[in-house]
Amino acid sequence: MCGRFVITSPPEALRLLFGYLEQPNFPPRHNIAPTQPVPVVILENGGRHFRLMRWGLIPAWTKDPRKLSLMFNARSETVQDKPAFKYAMRRRRCLIPADGYYEWQDADGRKRPFFIHRRDGRPVGFAALAESWMGPNGEETDSVAIVTAPASADLATLHPRVPVTIAPDAFERWLDCRGNDVEAVMELLRGSHEGEFAWHQVSTRVNHADNDDPQLVLPISDEQRAAEEAPKPAKKAAPRKVTASDDGQGSLF
Repeated sequence: MCGRFVITSPPEALRLLFGYLEQPNFPPRHNIAPTQPVPVVILENGGRHFRLMRWGLIPAWTKDPRKLSLMFNARSETVQDKPAFKYAMRRRRCLIPADGYYEWQDADGRKRPFFIHRRDGRPVGFAALAESWMGPNGEETDSVAIVTAPASADLATLHPRVPVTIAPDAFERWLDCRGNDVEAVMELLRGSHEGEFAWHQVSTRVNHADNDDPQLVLPISDEQRAAEEAPKPAKKAAPRKVTASDDGQGSLF
């Protein structure tokens, strides 16, 4: 699973790595969440291009996106079969640049956040699928989902699934949909090798998408951990006011 990720590399460094033609200038992001715009690299007209897309795929056949479950991940095992993803898998494969992502380990009744990144510190390209949705009034939304796969033995201690990362020497192979040959790229959809990624626990401040600062990716201190895991005092319920017109059932307004 991938529900939050980070982009901190300089824009020019990412441009050189991914080889897109545009020269976007964007700030570092330390807590990107679903429904937000994310940078996407896609192959169009024979060249790689930088696009901003909504994170959370909206299938082209959807009549009302408001009634659609949020699809920010796509399981590698079913991308060829699921109606929401199978066309994008054939014709709209893309990459999302990132410098790491967050995962929450569920243990002892608590969910502890961890920042996960390549051990060598290099950025990665998440395998992703894109779609364009056209609304009844002509509005158009480009959206994207990150492909996930079973985790390697080491990362599985945090979570059973991980985002698929495509190696730079396989970027062109993944992006090139002109041959319409899905089987040729399916072998790329696997988890990272054991030992490829490192991780450390971070503050629960990352739980709130409004928080977006460099401190989020730093290892949590012993003092922070103790403060965050200390039992919180129970809140006293405020006395309920009953008026003459109150029938005892309360009101939302």
